Amino acid sequence: MPILGRPSKCAWIMGGVRMKNKLITVSIMFIALMGIAGYGIYWAFFDVQRINGQDILTELASPNNTYTVTAYLNNGGATTDYAVLCTVTNNQTSKSKNIYWNSPCQTAAVAWVDDVTVMINEVELDVRHDVFDYRRQ
Repeated sequence: MPILGRPSKCAWIMGGVRMKNKLITVSIMFIALMGIAGYGIYWAFFDVQRINGQDILTELASPNNTYTVTAYLNNGGATTDYAVLCTVTNNQTSKSKNIYWNSPCQTAAVAWVDDVTVMINEVELDVRHDVFDYRRQ
């Protein structure tokens, strides 16, 4: 029987368990929030797939006509220089993705090496999985 005014030992232990559960819950929520914020920053500022082309410079199909590379000149406005964006489109599925992003640059020399490899401004890329982004060089 507890003494009046003093909680029992069992109540004190249960309070500690509740506090521990709250700490774990708050920690998990904080880590999840930081993960979501980190992904949001990456998506907003570093994901090359978010960039859209502006003015078409050239378009060139692969030797077997499976892929088409389209080069665009992007004007960043008064504060940044021109940049070149190249996208590859799979002609069979019509899916498109950005594979080349370079700045400062105003020209795109595009040549196919073989059916899946393209050379863009002396950068060789396998269009199935390679991506060149000047911000990561």
